[in-house]
Parts: sequence; C-alpha cells; structure tokens
Amino acid sequence: MIIEIWSDFVCPFCYMGKTKFEMALNKFEHKDEVEVVYRSFELNMSGESVKGKDIHQVIADKYHISYEDARNNNDMIVKAAAEVGLHYRFDLLKLNSTELAHEIIQYAKTKGKANELVNRFFRGYFEEGMDIGDREALLKLAEEAGLDIPDLTIHLSGDQLKSEVKKEEEMAGKLNINAVPYFLINNWYAVSGAQNPDTFLHALQEAYESEK
Repeated sequence: MIIEIWSDFVCPFCYMGKTKFEMALNKFEHKDEVEVVYRSFELNMSGESVKGKDIHQVIADKYHISYEDARNNNDMIVKAAAEVGLHYRFDLLKLNSTELAHEIIQYAKTKGKANELVNRFFRGYFEEGMDIGDREALLKLAEEAGLDIPDLTIHLSGDQLKSEVKKEEEMAGKLNINAVPYFLINNWYAVSGAQNPDTFLHALQEAYESEK
C-alpha cells in the first residue's frame, strides 16, 4: 500500500495532519505493508507580500479579515495542535520560501531519511522558531538526521532536486490538489485535510480491503 502525502512546511494543518495520520497508522494492523511517500507543495508564504508582517497580519490580508479575527483563528489552531501533542509557537514564526526545504527532502528520500527530516523541519518551524528558508539551519538539521552534507550540497547546486519538486507540484495540479495536506492511498483513495485519526484509520482499512 502506497500513501502519498502532499504538504508544505509553513502549513499548520499539514503538521497536524501528518501527526494524526501517524496515530492512525500505528493502529493499522497492516502497517508493515505501508509505504509513505512525501510530495512537495509550496504555499509561497514568502516575498514582499509577507515581509515585515507577523502571521496574524499575513492571514488577515490573505483572507480579508480583521487582525483580531486572524489572531483568534490562529489561537484555535494552536489549541488544536496541542490536543495531539504539538506545541505551536506562532509568536516565533518566520515566514519564508520552502523551496530549499523541499529540495532537501527530495534528497533525503533517496537516503531513506525523509520521514525523520520532514518531522524535524515541521518541529523546527512551528515549535522552535526556525527560519524555514535559512540554508544553514536546514543543513544543520539534515546533518543531524545523518545526511552527507558535502554530497547534499553538490546535489543542491544542480537542477535535479528542483526538477523533482516541480514534478511533484505538477502532479498535484493534475490531481486538482489546491489545498494541503492531501493524502492519496494507492493512487485512488483520497483524504484531504487534518482529519481525525479515526477517519484516517477507516480510509486505510477501506483501501486495503478494496485492494484484496
């Protein structure tokens, strides 16, 4: 069973969704038959449109709501994350391009380190105030995950990793994925959003039974 997950590192629901999915996967009796593949999706929360603004102002501008409403909505997200053991620090968020982070994950896939590093990037950004676009910070976490940094640096200087990111984003476009997280089981059963663990577990069981 192959499960593809499209997500972005500046998406709070992606981190929550991944966590809830993993809670369900741990209860799935055929867990050992599951292969999880992480796919790139960039929300582009960077550039002049967010420069000098905190996350509440960015959300207020994006959805045309008041700053106070944006802050209240974000407070609810923080509480929802806490319910699954995540400790979001929206006061520390540093919005930036996630392009480099996705390229590093593409490399990590080839080394069997993607899951570990995806989790570490999420935690660094949402819980530790890491700048998700900072090359030095990302490489430090990649090194901690056991990646060969000189070899990774060589690959980052080329076009292959960028090409893989673009390819996966094009896949998302063909599947009409316009919001993340998005979970695709065996290329046909889709679950969108940070659903409850029971919803993910039901999806896993139904997809497994249908493939028998």
